[in-house]
Amino acid sequence: MRMFGLLGLVLALVIVGLIAKKRMTTSAAPALPSVPGAAAPAPGEAPADVRAQAQQVQKQVKEALDAAAQARKLPDDN
Repeated sequence: MRMFGLLGLVLALVIVGLIAKKRMTTSAAPALPSVPGAAAPAPGEAPADVRAQAQQVQKQVKEALDAAAQARKLPDDN
């Protein structure tokens, strides 16, 4: 009985490995995250201005972090 359990486990691992390999090889290039207000590039075409998009995203993240930090400020205990 132990042999059947071990054989089943090995078979399951082989199947999972084959599925993972197939998904890794068939997946296309990952899509770029969209930025609100920016036009999406056509498939197979690079974005018009990647640097501007990156700077816009960085600015949005910085503003969100600053707003969160302002909301978390506690009054002084003096």
